Amino acid sequence: MNVDIGSKIKELRTGKKLTLKDLSTQTGLSIGFLSQLERGLTTIAIDSLEKIATVLGVDLSYFFSIPKENKGSVLKSYEKEIFQIVDSKIITYHLSNDMENKLMLPRIFEILPGVDGENITSYQHKGEEFVYVLEGVLTLILDGNRYELYPGDSAHYDSKIVHNWGNCTNKITRILTVNTPNAFNHKKLGEK
Repeated sequence: MNVDIGSKIKELRTGKKLTLKDLSTQTGLSIGFLSQLERGLTTIAIDSLEKIATVLGVDLSYFFSIPKENKGSVLKSYEKEIFQIVDSKIITYHLSNDMENKLMLPRIFEILPGVDGENITSYQHKGEEFVYVLEGVLTLILDGNRYELYPGDSAHYDSKIVHNWGNCTNKITRILTVNTPNAFNHKKLGEK
């Protein structure tokens, strides 16, 4: 995936007649790092990629392919692909190869910085949710109460309770979530 991202960056950069130095100056990323990235020799954090996307005039999702269908029971870390990017702020990864036939919806969310705590709009729906913080600080709004969750903290609640979460810090937040019902599931409860 890094080779694809790097080649897309290079194609856009050269198309805009920008040098590596120009891109470095505008993003704050070093020339050496950008050169390695374009050649697929290093990885990039999502917040740094967002800086590049802004300078190159594309949405963050431009750099990612649509996931391929794979029905195996095991998903290796290197097979994980981005499912969705919401408002260039929340990146969703599905953690199952067989979403259509499972009752639970396991995902990882990478939430970029910049959410104003006052602008987290709560909602409710059927089912239940489990949230586990992997990295950063998650602001969880649950039934009108505000909680700051840190790495290793978790929350498990009925989704009928008014809720939502966001990242009110200046660093990326990564969370693991498991939800029911799974909106991608085509089976009914109890079917095999």
